[in-house]
Amino acid sequence: MNSLNLLPPTASTYATQVDYLFWVMVAICGVVTFGIALFIVYCAIKYRRKHADELPPQITNNYKVEAAWTVIPLLIFLGMFGWGAKTYFYAEEPPAHTLNIWVVGKQWMWTIEHQNGIREINTLHIPIDTPIRLTMISQDVVHSFFVPAFRTKQDVLPDRYTTEWFEANSAGKYHLFCSEYCGAKHAGMVGWVYAMNPHDYQLWLQQGAGEGSLASQGGKLFHQFGCANCHRSSGHGPGPDLRGLYGTHVELNNGTIRTADAAYIRECIMGAKGGLVFGFANIMPNFTGQLNELQVLALVSYIKAIGPEAGVNQPSGSGTNPSRVGFQPGIAGPGSTSISGTKPDSR
Repeated sequence: MNSLNLLPPTASTYATQVDYLFWVMVAICGVVTFGIALFIVYCAIKYRRKHADELPPQITNNYKVEAAWTVIPLLIFLGMFGWGAKTYFYAEEPPAHTLNIWVVGKQWMWTIEHQNGIREINTLHIPIDTPIRLTMISQDVVHSFFVPAFRTKQDVLPDRYTTEWFEANSAGKYHLFCSEYCGAKHAGMVGWVYAMNPHDYQLWLQQGAGEGSLASQGGKLFHQFGCANCHRSSGHGPGPDLRGLYGTHVELNNGTIRTADAAYIRECIMGAKGGLVFGFANIMPNFTGQLNELQVLALVSYIKAIGPEAGVNQPSGSGTNPSRVGFQPGIAGPGSTSISGTKPDSR
């Protein structure tokens, strides 16, 4: 079918599943539609009125026929629904080990940052036969990251991280689009995904001009903006020690529990108004306007790098008195001003 250009190339494991489901649905719906049309034509001919005063015979209920045309289509379409749900959940549940890449959409370009610090504009290089997980955010309006050959599309929203994953299984060059109207130059927000053999991808990584890993860039920002003045590794500061924070549960003063994932850390950095972290005062500066989304992503990567793997709970650090072990004190509540340039042990 692809030789007729009815569909884009099939270049990912997910694309194969989507295409099978699509053609089965087309076939079933086509057979049902064609069958109903033939039945209507047949009835129109066979049971047409032959003379003006003809009265048709009155036919009583046939429960077997009624049950058949109710149950059989129900089972067929429930089967299609189940297959579609299974395909959807496959797309929404990435494997345990993925290659993580960060994407920032803004009018009218895609900025893509790899873990080793390599940055791309409107291009994405990936290895084939490797699950790729994209964590995405918009710097302005709603965009949508769409790679037709992979059959994947995900809205990219301001002030909120969204994710999608795919596994390319065929080397090549594939179109990348923004599929959500985002302004005057929306049609120009396009790019290319280069799916490469693993060996070629490693050569490309070595030739890239990265400025250190994303986590190392975040470490520089962590000290540049004075974060280390409060979040001291000694654990004796007005803010909690962030080592081991990522992936743990954070208890807030309002009694709720949050997971210290990328979204939570971003909210704290950018001054989102929420419950204060249990045991800490409301002194966390608001860095809105001082940090762009790429810098926030670098800080998130740094905080993740200095902690255990996601999902590993750690005992709570000094400065708090949580009611139970296994809950990590998080970043203190949002405030209003930056404190970069302050000295340790002084405010």
